[in-house]
Amino acid sequence: MAAKGANVVQNVGLSKLQSLNGILAIYKKCGPTSADVLNSFKEKLLKEAGIANPNPRKRKKQALKIGHGGTLDSAASGVLVVGIGDGTKMLTTMLAGSKKYTAVGELGKATDTHDATGSVVQEKNYDHVTRETLEEHLQKFTGDIMQVPPLYSALKKDGQRLSVLLKKGQEVEAKPARPVTVYSLSVTDFSPPLFTLDIECGGGFYVRSLVDDLGKALSSCAHVRELVRTKQGQFTLDEHTLREDRWTVEHVTAALQPCPPPPAKHKPGPNRKAKPGTNNNSSSNDDKAPSQPSTPQQAGDGADEANNKD
Repeated sequence: MAAKGANVVQNVGLSKLQSLNGILAIYKKCGPTSADVLNSFKEKLLKEAGIANPNPRKRKKQALKIGHGGTLDSAASGVLVVGIGDGTKMLTTMLAGSKKYTAVGELGKATDTHDATGSVVQEKNYDHVTRETLEEHLQKFTGDIMQVPPLYSALKKDGQRLSVLLKKGQEVEAKPARPVTVYSLSVTDFSPPLFTLDIECGGGFYVRSLVDDLGKALSSCAHVRELVRTKQGQFTLDEHTLREDRWTVEHVTAALQPCPPPPAKHKPGPNRKAKPGTNNNSSSNDDKAPSQPSTPQQAGDGADEANNKD
């Protein structure tokens, strides 16, 4: 009887969790990958629902459909947008939307990864760089610009991430420059060799590439020391982001932004004929939304293709 009662409680808890649909923002700390953070979040929810030994990485017959909408580098922190249930279908929209970052750059040193996790590959003098020259050069990187993604990235070659291929010792060619959009770019602090930037950009933009290119434009070199995503879409770091101590069904339910209702299906009127091969009582394939990522890994891969690693 005790086991039967436990199963009933588990079923009730899981059923409540599986009824959730929408998107929210959780906090990603420095260190783990975005996929690792998503799996930890999912594991906590499943345990609360009564699943004794949940496997958040399991991709078949999942107890909970969940994904994230925009990869953050392991060394970065901040807003990570998460879709639950039907909310996973909204993640592609999040990838293309506006994002804000605060980045701390360091002049005088360039690394192979363009951030502090890499090896120093160049050192140059930066004494000639002033706040005024830095602000002047920022104008060149504002608006619609062309940007070359860093070699150490989640972009793929033959199905494998470039960063993985590099770590295996394989030679990798840089991807061609591509168009990106920077809505605003400003200096909030200048304390050489460190400088702090506030950035608002669109999808596919690399803050690491920006700082590396900026260092070169200043006749020096630079890399990212710290990176925080402060906003993605309607979610801000201070107002909407759930910290780890609030990863509970109660807090998630309160924070979840519901999915918009599906568009109404139009049936042919009395003087209109249905298209050949269609059923008046069901929508055609053209009416169906394309399948979107619904698992942690799939959603991560989708983000990497559209938004790569910020």
